[in-house]
Amino acid sequence: MSTTTATPLIEAPDLPGWDHVVSGKVRELYVPAGTDPSAAAEVLVVATDRISAYDHSLQPGIPDKGRVLTAISTFWFEQLADIVPNHVISASDVPQAVAGRALRCQGLDMVPLECIARGYLTGSGLADYRAGGSVGGHVLPGGLVEASRLDPAIFTPSTKAEAGEHDENITVAQARDLLGSELTDDLEELTLAAYEKARTIAAERGILLADTKFEFGHSRTDGTLMLGDEVLTPDSSRFWSADTYVEGRTQPSLDKQFVRDWLTSRASGWHKGSNTPPPELPAEVIDQTRARYVQAYERLTGRSF
Repeated sequence: MSTTTATPLIEAPDLPGWDHVVSGKVRELYVPAGTDPSAAAEVLVVATDRISAYDHSLQPGIPDKGRVLTAISTFWFEQLADIVPNHVISASDVPQAVAGRALRCQGLDMVPLECIARGYLTGSGLADYRAGGSVGGHVLPGGLVEASRLDPAIFTPSTKAEAGEHDENITVAQARDLLGSELTDDLEELTLAAYEKARTIAAERGILLADTKFEFGHSRTDGTLMLGDEVLTPDSSRFWSADTYVEGRTQPSLDKQFVRDWLTSRASGWHKGSNTPPPELPAEVIDQTRARYVQAYERLTGRSF
């Protein structure tokens, strides 16, 4: 990849032959021109350079972030193909205007569940554990602290909230009530199998995969359950360097947690529970965030950006 830092792509570009149908927090979704979005067998997923935290879209964006996310996802979709099929049709046969940040994919009917695997105790999982000794319905041993390793990893689903709303952690039993036992069991099995393979690959590269989020959907062509959205990126995962890991403290991260930490620090002047929008990200936070995303890509894949 080119090492030249590009101007951030923030808005959905006009792409001849494609109709823009949905704007997400980070991605823009297109379907072939004239196609019914709810039935489209093929979609184009474009990763912008937007970054979000605490249900806010932050400004002004992180240069090259969308390209990094797309490249990491492509790497992991390939690595996990023997465990679960994925929605990618092509990473190269895409409009030139979004080359490097777009994937042509199968249209999926998405499962309304965030499938989270946790191999270390941190974030909302740690908060749930401290409140009641369990996470996602899994009762954990006493005495665990920040960054304690979980062996085996656990499946802790959450609801998929509408825009502006919060995802809600639920138990596996609640997921079964929502989706049925068969589908929930399939999601748990695939989530943990994919996580364990990714955890092993990351560890070989000196990175600890603390936790991650997967999303699944059913193919509109034949109903196959597939891995969709993005996979194992710094937006959806926590990556820690193995050589600086110390149980009991907050770990330096190669992911979006760096931005979250700045937002909740005194330096930002912003309070998480306030009704005011977050401040613009300063240049040094933008630069350091980009550097962390690029480092995660290069260390995980062994390729230069």
